[in-house]
Amino acid sequence: MKIKPLITFILGVSFFTLQACSGSNDQENKYFSKSEISTILEEVISHPRRELDMPRDEFRNPKETLEFFGITPGMKVGEIWPGWYTQILAPYLNKIDGTYVAILRDGQSDRIQSRNKDFMEKYGNKKDYGTVEFSKFGSKTIAPAQGNLDMLLSFRNVHNWMSQSYAKEAFSQFYESLKPGGILGIVEHRLPEEATQDPTAGSGYVQESYIKDLAMQAGFEFIADSNINSNPLDTANHPFGVWTLKPRSYVPNEASKIPADFEAEAYERIGESDRATLKFKKPIKTIK
Repeated sequence: MKIKPLITFILGVSFFTLQACSGSNDQENKYFSKSEISTILEEVISHPRRELDMPRDEFRNPKETLEFFGITPGMKVGEIWPGWYTQILAPYLNKIDGTYVAILRDGQSDRIQSRNKDFMEKYGNKKDYGTVEFSKFGSKTIAPAQGNLDMLLSFRNVHNWMSQSYAKEAFSQFYESLKPGGILGIVEHRLPEEATQDPTAGSGYVQESYIKDLAMQAGFEFIADSNINSNPLDTANHPFGVWTLKPRSYVPNEASKIPADFEAEAYERIGESDRATLKFKKPIKTIK
């Protein structure tokens, strides 16, 4: 009998857990004032190890974004397909007695395997990042979700799940991975509502209403949205989709593929994409 592929989401079962040198999250959490939390986040964002990432802060607004999602001390926070935000989330959660779960891209290609290996080696630096737990997420299920996360974050990934036709299943797994009352935070390239949504998100842009529908079909409650990551210069109508803009700034090598009126400098001036920033909640009580 064939088993239908679903989603890889190993949380709390087969973690590769890196234990910190001193203490653990099983200890009683220290009290942090609101001002202390804000200062710690600012210090992490301004740390020299982020030197290469800092130029993108202008468009990604990490402090405002994470404050909007509402990370608090002691939380267990997962990030799906981590990358740019890991340099912030891992040390920040370590400093406020939280736990960071890096949910890596699942796949058998040499490229994915190599990237995951390098990522785990880098974030195994307990001095800088504390205890980091690792899991995987992809197009096939290995183990069920455990419902042990307080918050789950995704940055610019929804279009990928749509392109591979498992967005609906993905949101269902996210729902299962969170505790009752847990928060799902989504940042995604935003397609204007008056445009036509490609169900495979070929341009890399997704309408807010489409994302909300995916989340609410999975059982989430919509809590709030924010224009923290908006960019009014972005029309979401570019010859090479969102990848026309920074940081990719894609331009084909073959001149025959470049539109006659294409001006790379104009797309550079736009900056990075206009992005939706959405917050959802798993209900504390399920109504039957």
